[in-house]
Amino acid sequence: MRYLIDTHAFLWCTINDERLSRKIIEIVENIDNEIFFSAVSGWEIAIKYQLGKLVLSAAPEIFITEQIENNQYTVLPITLLHALTTRELPLIHKDPFDRMLVAQSKIENLPILSNDSKLSEYDVDIIW
Repeated sequence: MRYLIDTHAFLWCTINDERLSRKIIEIVENIDNEIFFSAVSGWEIAIKYQLGKLVLSAAPEIFITEQIENNQYTVLPITLLHALTTRELPLIHKDPFDRMLVAQSKIENLPILSNDSKLSEYDVDIIW
């Protein structure tokens, strides 16, 4: 199966956070699954790091790259279609990063690995 990992789930996976559900751990650890890491999550992490809202063991460009390589995630770029699809989404979630993940989920037909209850109000599959 193919999945899109939300930013917080990605970060929690890097530290084996106890907030991760058993289901997420099983999905991420299953080598038959392809986990996509969105470029928008990289952007969100970089901004929060720069603002001092997020502490990482290394600068985002090092930390994220290492985690993607170590966990064999696939990077999902942001396309023009992804960006334009955000306009069609109801204004349930005002966070632009999460709205992009929803658009990418819809276009790429990827369930989102997320603990964000607001995302479940969109017409996308959320797994937690």
